[in-house]
Amino acid sequence: MGIIWENSFSVFFFLTCVVAGGIAWMTGRGIAQTWRPLWQMFSYAVLLAAATRFMHFALFEGTLLSLHYLIVDFAVLALIGFLGFRFTRARQMQLQYSWEWEISSPFSARRKS
Repeated sequence: MGIIWENSFSVFFFLTCVVAGGIAWMTGRGIAQTWRPLWQMFSYAVLLAAATRFMHFALFEGTLLSLHYLIVDFAVLALIGFLGFRFTRARQMQLQYSWEWEISSPFSARRKS
């Protein structure tokens, strides 16, 4: 048992970061593509973290009702979802308003000077 992962690092990395993280990235993208506010992504991340906790419990004998690991899963998934949201929103702003916005980094857009 560690502070970040419960069973092993490989289980945490594969299930939380790869599988659920991919879902969180797609959730962030979907929210950005439909021009919904960012706070909705965090509410979906709470539900996804609860589902991920259940997967840890059902597949790898983890603790189902562990607030500590639920918060860790939420933090990881919210971060990945936020990055998916920002990545998509930066491209949206540049494509939709190309005369006014340009991509300044993979996760942000700025007004042209």
